[in-house]
Amino acid sequence: MIKIKNLTKSFGDKKITRGLDLTINDNDFIAIIGRSGEGKSVLLKQMIGLIKPDSGQIIIDGQDVSKLDKKDLQEVYKKCGYVFQFAALLDSLDVFENVGITLLEENVPPKEVRPEVIKRLNSVGLSEDVLYKFPDELSGGMKKRVGLARTLMRSPKILIYDEPTTGLDPITVRLIHELIKKTHESLNATTIVISHDIEVFKYATKVAMLHEGKIIYTGPTENIWECDNPYIYQFIRGLDKGPITSKK
Repeated sequence: MIKIKNLTKSFGDKKITRGLDLTINDNDFIAIIGRSGEGKSVLLKQMIGLIKPDSGQIIIDGQDVSKLDKKDLQEVYKKCGYVFQFAALLDSLDVFENVGITLLEENVPPKEVRPEVIKRLNSVGLSEDVLYKFPDELSGGMKKRVGLARTLMRSPKILIYDEPTTGLDPITVRLIHELIKKTHESLNATTIVISHDIEVFKYATKVAMLHEGKIIYTGPTENIWECDNPYIYQFIRGLDKGPITSKK
């Protein structure tokens, strides 16, 4: 589904991605992990065309999106759904307008949009009671669900989540992870989750570790616990940097 080859990106003198390679297969549920500031969100934004890489290839369904013009790029990204870190709801719009925005902008009558919006809200565990609430009337977890409902309006085959559990309490974190897994399975989608929260390991089937601009590990989630790379070992166990004296 997605193949990234030798991707590089810098902002001024700061190098973010440094010859990064990554392959994501159809129907993978992959967590891309790494410390804050490693460039995980920048990587995602390159993948969906919000940021143009300096060099390298991002191939989605056989097309190098880094080389496409705006029109062709839009066609590719109709297959993709992006859930922003803080939901990115429009404060001046209610839930109905936020979730149904793409159809409403295409002048689909609101009475036809409404059942579709309710369907998507129900799929993320929300009832139509929230339909006419505004974002400032919602909890953090509800905002995340509304953001996902909006993404699902197009039934994307690729779902991308940028730090979906940031700022949430442990119970809501679990509920959001379970919702992501349920959505992945119901849509038979390819799911990519950017996170620094290793709780996602309970749900993802693959893990990729980003460090110093490169992917230093890719493999089945259960295997990462056996990885003897010192940086990975320390990161996933929350240890301080320094020599490893024991793995017990």
